[in-house]
Amino acid sequence: MARKVVIDLDPGIDDAVALVMALFDPRLEVIAVTAVAGNVPAEQSTRNLQSLIELLDPPRWPRLGAAAADDSPVVDGRHLHGGNGLADAEFACAELHHVAAADKVISDAIRSAPNEVTVITLGPLTNLARTLQRDPGLVNILGQAVISGGAINVPGNVTPAAEFNFHANPLAARQVLRLPFTKTLVPLNITRQVMLGFDFLEKLPSTDSRAGDLLHRILPYAFRSFRRAYGLEGIYLADAVTLLAAADPSVISTEMTAVDVEVQGELTLGATVADLRSARQWRANTAVVTEIDRVQMTDTIVRCLERAGKAG
Repeated sequence: MARKVVIDLDPGIDDAVALVMALFDPRLEVIAVTAVAGNVPAEQSTRNLQSLIELLDPPRWPRLGAAAADDSPVVDGRHLHGGNGLADAEFACAELHHVAAADKVISDAIRSAPNEVTVITLGPLTNLARTLQRDPGLVNILGQAVISGGAINVPGNVTPAAEFNFHANPLAARQVLRLPFTKTLVPLNITRQVMLGFDFLEKLPSTDSRAGDLLHRILPYAFRSFRRAYGLEGIYLADAVTLLAAADPSVISTEMTAVDVEVQGELTLGATVADLRSARQWRANTAVVTEIDRVQMTDTIVRCLERAGKAG
């Protein structure tokens, strides 16, 4: 049976790739997709989400949720993803006048299938924190959350101490991590184990397909951005790795860990703090991914994109 999922994202080139994979993966039933400010501001994030769904036109359209207008992270990712978040490519977007708020959509999805829904967060944790704060009873019926975020025992990617998603809204990250429900964290030190080289572009679906057209329009920009920003001859797709961790938990290894987030530090805002002491004092609250199969992950990303190309 397909796993019911809600995907919360801030598109974002890597978010777009993960969405392509998810919408055509038979292991997943994507019942809702919600936008959050992060890589781009709230209005642009919602517009990008609508554009992607329209372009991909999946067999079953998920319900869409709009980012809140007052959602304003302390940082954005447009230096890597382009001014509009999608490599500055132009995509058609119908003006939808009644897009429900993201937190309402997440809440409705969880209540529609108690204990069965997995929320996959690929951006800042703003929406999930707001959902659980406004409706605390959801903690008891949320199946689990799979979270792309944090950095354990490695430098951050937006400050020396912090990973982007946690730094963008550290209070939301802390609130979610401290709540008593099942959650899996896919941190930066894991997602950066999967680097895709230029040959990845040759393995994308044909531009004759909807998915292929999208991927060929946005991914070359990512390679240029990573070379310019980091001097790398390849790209990381953290959100694709996180999506696969949710779709097939057998490809990852996890360890229950006590994890928190710094919310006040001048130099460490958004830093992930894990109690790794031999005599741990904090209570373990999160299953943290500790190992993945890099080769299998890379091959699976390619296969998922090929499937999306054949479907459309």
